[in-house]
Amino acid sequence: MIDIAAIWAFIIAFAVFVYVVMDGFDLGLGMLFPLFPKKEDRDVMMNSVAPVWDGNETWLVLGGGGLMAAFPLAYSVLMPALYTPMIVMLLGLVFRGVAFEFRWRSRRERNLWDIAFAGGSMLATLAQGVALGAILQGVNVNGRHYGGGWWDWLTPFSILTGFALIAGYGLLGATWLVMKTEGELRDHAYRLSWWLLFAMLGAIGVVSLATPFLDAEYARRWFAWPNIIVTAPVPIAVAAVTVLLLRSLSAKQDYRPFFLSLTLFALSYAGLGISMWPYIVPRSITIWQAAAPDNSLVFMSYGIAVLVPIILAYTAWAYYVFRGKVSAGAGYH
Repeated sequence: MIDIAAIWAFIIAFAVFVYVVMDGFDLGLGMLFPLFPKKEDRDVMMNSVAPVWDGNETWLVLGGGGLMAAFPLAYSVLMPALYTPMIVMLLGLVFRGVAFEFRWRSRRERNLWDIAFAGGSMLATLAQGVALGAILQGVNVNGRHYGGGWWDWLTPFSILTGFALIAGYGLLGATWLVMKTEGELRDHAYRLSWWLLFAMLGAIGVVSLATPFLDAEYARRWFAWPNIIVTAPVPIAVAAVTVLLLRSLSAKQDYRPFFLSLTLFALSYAGLGISMWPYIVPRSITIWQAAAPDNSLVFMSYGIAVLVPIILAYTAWAYYVFRGKVSAGAGYH
């Protein structure tokens, strides 16, 4: 028998992951803006993501809308718990989006729009990381409703995950610039990639060490026998990818650092899945408890079977058409 709820859980997880890695590098690029003071460099940076950044957020809509439709109970519990970070995230994305368009058309206020672009990217990233930490540490559920307070999301652990995501997105942004730019801009991005890689590795280590202390179930999931047989390959793979990434940066390879950084994100995401499964609201609501009726999930599956391939196709086509390096003076505005 097909477990349609589990299938939809993987669909939502896939949509969220694709959003994280695709919107992550342009949010990271925005946060790196203050470290590239030359106007020409900033123009090249923005032109490197101009053809694709709008489409990246399609996956955020798919993930959020899919959660509401497929797992309405989880949505009704998580949203009240995360109202503040979600509002901050949306405001950050609005500032980032408006600044992206207006800085090209308002030369006198360009510096203000650059600040809005960098600040909006930072706010959105921090809010996403805080929301992740708040979910992972557990949400107070009373029956079928959120039972906590307005500020329950704000804890040292959620702040930690917020800054961890800033380091991770920063690494994606720096390695994206390595892949897409040339000359001094690329060389500066190489240097930043080293610092951001070590910052991300440190963040992964601290968050990984702190997570088992949130709940005994997390510790059992990772360290108890025979679970450790399944979980041990994840940190081993992280170490192996890190070695490859360090070598690729040392050799000043242009393309491998970005894809290896994506692999680090994929491994971190797999670790998150190991910790949470089968809960969609950790320690409170499983995916089967939160799922919509099977008839509804099957009906939506027909639509998603058409929609996701179309999104993947036009996304792949956009990246293919605008592949290669972006040089100074070239642009899409």
